[in-house]
Parts: sequence; C-alpha cells; structure tokens
Amino acid sequence: MAKVLDQLAATDFRGIVVAYRDALRSHQDELNRLNVYPVPDGDTGTNMALTLESVVGELDGAEGMNEVCRAISHGSLMGARGNSGVILSQILRGLSDTFSDLDAASAHDVVAGLRRAADAAYQAVLRPVEGTILTVVRASAEAAEAAQGDGAELTGILERVEVAAHDAVLQTPELLPVLKEAGVVDAGGRGFELLIDAFLHIIDGRPVPEPEVVATPPAVEAHLHGEEASSLRYEVMYLLEADDSTIPAFKDTWGALGDSIVVVGGDGLWNCHVHTNEIGAAIEAGIEAGRPAKIRVTDLVEQVEEEEWVRDQTDVGGGDEEAADLPVPTEPVATAVVAVGVGSGVQRLLTSLGVHAIVAGGQSMNPSTAQILEAVQQCPSDSVIVLPNNKNIVPVARQVDGLCDRRVEVVPTNAVVEALGALVAYDPHAPLEANVASMHEAVDRVRTGEVTQAVRDSVADCGPIAAGDWIAVTRSGIRAIAPSAAEAAIKLVEELLDVDSELVTVLVGAEARPADRVRLEEHLANAHPKVEIEVHEGNQPLYPFLVGVE
Repeated sequence: MAKVLDQLAATDFRGIVVAYRDALRSHQDELNRLNVYPVPDGDTGTNMALTLESVVGELDGAEGMNEVCRAISHGSLMGARGNSGVILSQILRGLSDTFSDLDAASAHDVVAGLRRAADAAYQAVLRPVEGTILTVVRASAEAAEAAQGDGAELTGILERVEVAAHDAVLQTPELLPVLKEAGVVDAGGRGFELLIDAFLHIIDGRPVPEPEVVATPPAVEAHLHGEEASSLRYEVMYLLEADDSTIPAFKDTWGALGDSIVVVGGDGLWNCHVHTNEIGAAIEAGIEAGRPAKIRVTDLVEQVEEEEWVRDQTDVGGGDEEAADLPVPTEPVATAVVAVGVGSGVQRLLTSLGVHAIVAGGQSMNPSTAQILEAVQQCPSDSVIVLPNNKNIVPVARQVDGLCDRRVEVVPTNAVVEALGALVAYDPHAPLEANVASMHEAVDRVRTGEVTQAVRDSVADCGPIAAGDWIAVTRSGIRAIAPSAAEAAIKLVEELLDVDSELVTVLVGAEARPADRVRLEEHLANAHPKVEIEVHEGNQPLYPFLVGVE
C-alpha cells in the first residue's frame, strides 16, 4: 500500500506536474471534442497538453522547492498556448508562488495555493465568464477552504476539492448556454479537474481517471462544421516585454478590439491572448506598450474546417489507407526524418523520399509536442530532423529536442512543397549537421504558395474579397483573387515564376476539380515550355493546389 503524504516536498510537486502532463496527454482527444467555447475549434486539450509539455521541459535539472516552482512558473508563462493554456498558466503560477519559499507544502499551503490560483485566473481575464475553467477553479478553492475549516488533513481536503471540481464541471452547462445547447461540459474546466486527480495520484497513489468521451456528440459536430462560428475570426497570441505600468492601458485597447482576452505575467514579461478581427491593431497595441515577440496568428475558421477533416481521416481511416500501407524505412541510419502532413498523396510522397515517420497535421491543425515526440522516438536513428511544414508548428517541433535522449533538429519548412525540396537534398547516411545545412539550402531555393477559397467577405491589398472567391496566397499574403481555383492557380504560378525558374511542383488537393487541374497543366505547358513540371496527387484538404517553384 502506497504511503499517504501529509505534505508535499519538491519532488512531490514535480511529480504532480508530470502526472498532470500525462493525464492531459491521455485526455487530449476528449477535451478537444468537448471544446465549443469560446470558439468551437477543437483544440483545448491540445493547448493544455502543450502548455504542460513546456512546463515539464523546464523542470529538467530543477532541485529544491524554489527551483521547481521557478521552473513551473517560467515554463507555464513561456509555453502557454490558447485561451485555456494561458489561464492554466496562471493557475500553476498561483500554486508555485505560494510554495516557492517553503521546504514542503502543508495542507494549509495547498489551500492557500488554490485560492491564489483562482484569484490569479480571474484577474488574468479581462471579461470573466462563468461556466468555464474559472468557475471550476473558484469552486475548488472554496471547497478547500471549507474543508480546512472543518479540520480536514491534506488527503481529506483534496478529496473534497475533487468532488467540488467535478460538481462544478457538471454545472457548467447551466451557467453557459452554448454548452447546454451542445450537450457538453466545459473543456477547460474538465482539464483543470485532472490537476486535482494528479494531486491525489501523488498523495496516495490512486489512479487518474480514464478518458470518458470516445465520440463527438452530434451537437458538437455541428459546431465543428462551422455552423455557429464566432464573428471574431482570428486568435492573436504573443509574448510582450513591457513595463508593468503599461498593461492596464494595453488591456483597455484590446478590450475594444475583441474578446477572450487573457493577459498574464509580470515583472516585464507578459503572455497575451485575444480573439479579434483586427490583427494589425492587436499587434500594434503591443508595440505601443513594449516589444511583442513570438507572435502567432491563427485563423479560427480554417482551424475548425481542417480539424474536422484531419479527424475524419485519422479516426476512421478514410483517405490515408494507401499511405498507411507504404513501407516505412526501418534500417538504422545516421540521420532520420519526421515530417508533418495530411492527405494520402502527401504522405506517399514524403515516405517515398525517405521520411521515417509522419505526423498528421497542417495549416491551422497543429499537432502536439507529444505527437511529434512519439514520431521521433519511432525513428531508427539517434539523430532526427523534423520538417514541420507550417510556420505555426515550427515552435512546437523545436520543443522536442529537450524532451528525449535523441539529437533533434528542426528544418523550419513552412509548406509541404518546401519539404519535398529539402528531402531531395537529404542523405540518410550523412551526419545530422550536414543534412541540416543541405536541407536548409534546398528550402531557401523554393518559393511557395497555395490556392484556397474565401469563407467570408474581406479586403486584401489586391482588392475586395467576397465569400466563395478563390484566392492565391504566397508568403507575402493574398496576391490574387479569381472566380475559379484554376484561374487562382494560374495567377499564383505567374506570381512565383521568374526568368531563372527551372521546376514547378504542384500538389493537387482532395477537392480539386479534374477540369481545373487540366487547365493549370495546359497553361504551364503552353506558357512555360522550358520549365520542368511535376504534378502529384496530394489529397490535402481545403487547398486544391499547393505550388512550389525552384
């Protein structure tokens, strides 16, 4: 029988955080499927898990309560992702700030830590909403205080907190109508409940509950289909180096630009999150206050659409069966490669060029650090290169090197067509450094773009865009608007080609019309007879044409 703890030493607090990370990993899919508020983008579990991955990464080498608490506080601030991750970072920081000057945390200290965590979470949100993780952490703090008043010890206090947290999660639909309409509880609150389970797991050895949700409820599917998408399309996040005195005015400015506003931190460094339609203004507010860094912008509408597509492919095996049957290289090599991509054709191409493991993901559908780490550990080499194939996945991929005993380097590809160019330069028998250098050079030679369809009216430098228009997008932004995918692809190719171009690579998407493909190929053959043309079935979602020019 496991020993029951009556206080928490540094190793115990560290163990709680690691157990919580593991619990979020196993419940990640459940939490994603519950996620309908504030935007039904299906990423709460992913964001909470990634936030804890960052925290656990910071714990390496930390000894003693003060070092452990500093690592947890810093890791949660720097690694927080999404609305739920940023709020969770404040909860962890509240606990860490309470424990940091102690040799061991008593029952009294745990109660104080939960109160501090709840207060910090509420203070971080500009417009707190009940029926969310905020409600659950507040109910937990109140239950802890009541249990302490009744004379309970550490285990008894946390058992009361566990019940209160669970009851608060079950009550979230009564407080937030969007949850009741969807028939789900709040995803963030459910994720916080697992933290209490992790406490009890370390204190007396009881198991962490298994995931409960195995199928997405019909009402949530409707949300994930974008039928009730928020009018605020973009999620903007960045770290802000700014004097603490500038933050109240900064929050006021953001308050006029959007919602789901969370600003956390202190002592000159802040993690900032907002949903808005004013990307430029949201970033400019940070520039006025200080210096924003690690800016990340996510299109919430595209995220919903692609998350559903990827889930359909991975959950029921649709579309990628042929790719799954391809022989993956298993012989030991000097340098192995992991790549991110979706679509059976894309995966076939990556595998045929020597990729050892493929992680499902792409534009707006970002895989977790844990998923990339698992792929790296499958590779038959102690040296691994990761090709993220999307700018938002690059920072996630860079976390992997510190989480395993292999040497991991990221070649920061922003598109699959860049990865194809990099893989042509890849030599599995060459050392890691040589491959990284040659693949970087190959990526630098590729100019990329994509064709997709506008889902809403908007305006770009090239003119007004109506919902349903086809647009050509390069690294510089939206470069052309057209009434058909073929015309947009032709305009894209002309934008990317120059007099020195030798090769055009086109990946044809799952929804591309055969007539559009024929028209694009005919244009390339007639207008650029001296340029080599490679057209492949990519079967990627949302983008009928991905183009690379070298």
